[in-house]
Amino acid sequence: MLFAVSMTFIDQTIVSIAAPSIVGELGLSSSGMQWVVNAYLLSLAAFFALGGRLSDIVGHKRVMLIGTLLFVVSSVLCGCVPAGDLAQTWLIVFRATQGLGAALMFPAALAVVVAVFPVEKRGRALALFFGLSGALTAVGPLLGGWLTAWTWRAVFWVNVPVAAVALVLAAMAHIPGSRRREKLDVPGAALVAVGMGLSVLGFQQASAWGWSSVATWACIVGGLAVLVVFCRYERGVAQPLITLKVFRDRAFTVDTLVLFFAMLAFVPVFFFASVYAQVSLSASPNQAALYLLYFFIGFGIASQWGGRILDRRGARPAMKLGTALGAVGFALWANKLTDLSMHDQWPYAALAGAGIGFLLAPASTDAVNRSIGASYGEVTGITQTVRNYAASIGIAVFGTVLTHVTTDKVLETLTSRGVPAGVADDAARSVAEAVTGNPDAREPAGDGRIATLMRDSMDAVRLDFAEANQWVFYGMAIALAVAYVCAHLHPGTRVTEETVTEPPARPGARSGNDGG
Repeated sequence: MLFAVSMTFIDQTIVSIAAPSIVGELGLSSSGMQWVVNAYLLSLAAFFALGGRLSDIVGHKRVMLIGTLLFVVSSVLCGCVPAGDLAQTWLIVFRATQGLGAALMFPAALAVVVAVFPVEKRGRALALFFGLSGALTAVGPLLGGWLTAWTWRAVFWVNVPVAAVALVLAAMAHIPGSRRREKLDVPGAALVAVGMGLSVLGFQQASAWGWSSVATWACIVGGLAVLVVFCRYERGVAQPLITLKVFRDRAFTVDTLVLFFAMLAFVPVFFFASVYAQVSLSASPNQAALYLLYFFIGFGIASQWGGRILDRRGARPAMKLGTALGAVGFALWANKLTDLSMHDQWPYAALAGAGIGFLLAPASTDAVNRSIGASYGEVTGITQTVRNYAASIGIAVFGTVLTHVTTDKVLETLTSRGVPAGVADDAARSVAEAVTGNPDAREPAGDGRIATLMRDSMDAVRLDFAEANQWVFYGMAIALAVAYVCAHLHPGTRVTEETVTEPPARPGARSGNDGG
């Protein structure tokens, strides 16, 4: 199961490292590149609940295999994207189908792991699961930097051998077979997909449409309204996509809130830290990968401690410690961004990673442990939907903030250095649109006065971009601070083997065999 889900974690980071090369070859805009990253996350969020329910109905092993195959085929097609006008649409579409494959694969794989471990050992088991998968996430930037030096297309093709190993191991494993003969809530799946898609579209396009645009708010408010309709619809369905009764458990609700606010920072930091390193620090893809490795060192170590704290004392202490460390770490990291020194930032990057590491497995495991009255696959679908929806919103909102602040700061810098207002405005927008590239490769050529002024301003522009990123990283610190407040609302109760019962069948449900 680890081999299967490792591809989904690697893909969250590896594409960020390759972003400058993708933009350079295919000529994507900054919003287009953000959609390449976000299409994957949004598809994950939109279809995770569907994946969890399908896993329960069809069987964990079967759905995991289907998801793995869809994921790897989509990866190959992403690597085969043709140059030209079709490139951006092609890449976004197959990144979305990649996300669908991951949404089928992940809840099924995690449900298998949950099912085979008793509750008193589940904290350590899932800490290992999330810790190793997090470590594999760290492999993404390192592997991405090396592969990009050959061709950025290889960052997608690398999933093929990983999938092959996962499929062979899954065929050899004796996976417990259980499924429910129930109807799939197709209208519910459609509503949640539309609601999430519309709301994230509004946040994502705010940088292009503007926050005063009717289209921006129509998408955001319309998407949220559809999600409200989804919740009302689910309450009246005999066999819903999501059993909303699980939110009556206060601890489960708090776990979900902590995960939501933590994920506003966790996945977006891969993209924004990589872009910052390559623009403001003029780092190569390999150097940017090492920059992100500091974060993952802290994450990997702390995730194991977080699992032990969960087993011994429950989720609340681990979540409080993790959110506090994360908030402080991101704030101190943000403060150091304008020093433009990679080596001065590593302690704070590691501290931010440790904060996420302490809380991620305990919050996720505690939520799954409370799946009384619902299935493990379904509850996993809920928590992962929340996580990936939050990550999509984080990238969209922080991306909009970064574009606006970068444009304003670069415009101010260029005009103060004598660049005519019209030229400065065009240049500022160009730099903001090229946030996923290295400015060294786009310095103006020629010996004219304007070209000379622009070249002389590049160091200042890198600092402007670092200052714009400070807004993003401080925003991540605020998100962790809100998660810290939420963690205090957890009742502190622990789930033990005696409190866990086999989830009751839904009306009309019959037991079956997985056939795996």
